[in-house]
Amino acid sequence: MTDPNRPPTELTLADVARYPRPGTTAPRRVEFTPDGAAVTYLFSGEGTLEQQLWRYDLASGERRSLTDDAAVVANAGEFSIEEQLRRERSRTRERGVTDYQFVREGDDGPTVLLVPRGGALHARRGDGPLTKLPGTEGALDATLSPDGRQVAFVRGDELWVTALAGDEGPRRLTSGAGGGITNGVAEYIAQEEMGRAKGFWWSLDSRQLAYVRADSSHIPLYPIVHQGADTPIVEEHRYPFAGQPNARVRLGILPVAGAGETRWLDLGADDDIYLARIAWRPDGTLTAQIEARDQRSLRLVTFGMNGSATTLIEERGDPWLNLADDLRFLPSGEFLWSHERSGFRHLALHAADGGEIRTLTAGDWIVTGVAALDAERRVAYFHGTREGVTERHLYRVGLDGGSIERITEGPGWHEAVVSPAAGLYVDRHGSLAAAPTLTVRRLDGNAVVATLFADEGATAAALGLPVPELTSFQTDEGVTLQAAIYAPPGAGRDERRYPLIVSVYGGPHVQTVTDNWPLTVDLRAQYLAQQGYVVLKVDNRGSANRGLRFEAALAGDMGRPEVADQVAGVRWLSERASVDGARVGIYGWSYGGYMTCMALLRAPDVFKVGVAGAPVTAWDGYDTHYTERYMGHPASNADGYRESAALAHVAALRGKLLLIHGLIDENVHFRHTARLIAALTAAGKEYDLVLFPGERHMPRDAKGLEYQETRLADYFRAHL
Repeated sequence: MTDPNRPPTELTLADVARYPRPGTTAPRRVEFTPDGAAVTYLFSGEGTLEQQLWRYDLASGERRSLTDDAAVVANAGEFSIEEQLRRERSRTRERGVTDYQFVREGDDGPTVLLVPRGGALHARRGDGPLTKLPGTEGALDATLSPDGRQVAFVRGDELWVTALAGDEGPRRLTSGAGGGITNGVAEYIAQEEMGRAKGFWWSLDSRQLAYVRADSSHIPLYPIVHQGADTPIVEEHRYPFAGQPNARVRLGILPVAGAGETRWLDLGADDDIYLARIAWRPDGTLTAQIEARDQRSLRLVTFGMNGSATTLIEERGDPWLNLADDLRFLPSGEFLWSHERSGFRHLALHAADGGEIRTLTAGDWIVTGVAALDAERRVAYFHGTREGVTERHLYRVGLDGGSIERITEGPGWHEAVVSPAAGLYVDRHGSLAAAPTLTVRRLDGNAVVATLFADEGATAAALGLPVPELTSFQTDEGVTLQAAIYAPPGAGRDERRYPLIVSVYGGPHVQTVTDNWPLTVDLRAQYLAQQGYVVLKVDNRGSANRGLRFEAALAGDMGRPEVADQVAGVRWLSERASVDGARVGIYGWSYGGYMTCMALLRAPDVFKVGVAGAPVTAWDGYDTHYTERYMGHPASNADGYRESAALAHVAALRGKLLLIHGLIDENVHFRHTARLIAALTAAGKEYDLVLFPGERHMPRDAKGLEYQETRLADYFRAHL
């Protein structure tokens, strides 16, 4: 709880625009070293976005940086276009060291570390120096071989490999890239929508590489012009719009040694597919998860030596299937799998031939992800929502049956990194009241072994930030929705009726209302509350972690049930004496920008002012995998596409609308805002506009961010 005797911190717009947020610089990318003797993580000792790689020795308690070497720090430079785009795909704001890998060389050899930095790759063996690998400039997606002796990477859309010892330098393994063809690269849809960042995978014996050859040559080029640059630059992207052709993908296996040819694998007669996941089995065979274009069926297949495919599992779903990353193999050939057949994602154990042995979890809650699989003790560790959707905890369940055991303690949000071999896990635990602390704990008994990180000054009380109120309400349709409320100082203790501002995302894959620190350090919401607004967040139908039925409310009809739920939230909150239901604003970015537009257009009697950032304004202008999952193919749902577009409803606009967009946004193209402007102009409707010529989908420029926050605050002040 916030100390009622301490005056709240008076936030400025510069505070609102500044990154990182208070208490958000806790270690990330936490891992146990292969020998289990230490924990490694990315961290900024100065509390900035500039990270280094650190190592914490569990026996001695020694903590040291592994990447402050001059060889790594030198020539950090600016990011290439390719690196910029990958940072957008992964939503990475941090700089410095943003990736690393550890592998043990052989069964009992030294540990090998790989660090991409400064436009090249750096490696160290054991306690030796961290040195640059010659000839690796421009390397992307670098991955160590399982034996720690080689590293594969992509450059120039081709697959390369180099040994960590010797003077041979990198060797190109593939050819034929160019003109829209790539080898070993995850195509745009895989990176942006499918959660597959890589396009190649080492075999477990380090002798082969499986890789994707993606052919996008038939997809028209979409130009993005850097209008704000001193010298104009034109980026060209092969962007697959909804209803249009996707990249055609092939999956092959290539020997690393010598000059062997690729063995292409049978993905089926239909080439209009998504190659969702790739994994090697312990017996050395390759598996793939192949998703149909309509995303209603998914096959897990394994490939024989002649490239033929055998189906292990075929899942079918309605209205769609969500992808997951829960497949884990045991040495016995059995494997862990998750599905949503009940409407909630749960775990099951399958035999080597794909047959289901037993269901491991069940209930009206979901498994949000597998944390680890202990093959020796036959135990699965996973995160889930069993204690409630606003919390997250670590659990375990035996593969041979038995009850589910909760491991993490204390309310709030737990994210765990598990090392079954060491019998330990790192618990990243945060809440609305306090920023995350990281402790190393025993899996049995949960005793604290070490405190990896704690920021005692990063609490709501210490920072003078009120903790938002978590609550819930029921709509007229009988649906319970989670909500968070930021109240102005003095609200509820006086007779005032405050204007209301809704902060919205509202789309799939995102949950905004959680008992977690980022909700408290949403400094825009906190600032607006200080300025005399009540700020409301509601996780409407369609948002994440409530199960497939809750998500599927928007199937074929985006922008209607979500807006209805936000309206229900406004009306519910307006019944409180402190809220003026006649003065309601709304803001959001990306899907939240779309929701802002649709709220003003579909509920103009409720929403009076909106600030829409990077809005999707017509779903025919967004990509295939995302859009068609929820809306179907444009040819089969023409009415749905038309009614779900903001463009179709501009005549209803009565409130004030501010549009914000980056001109080089390669995800939600500026074309969306341009089309909306054209429709608003044709309808004789007023609007306001802020453009950022040098920004992509995730704004990064410090001055630009402060300017944006100023314009948003001024807009609500002037019109609400």
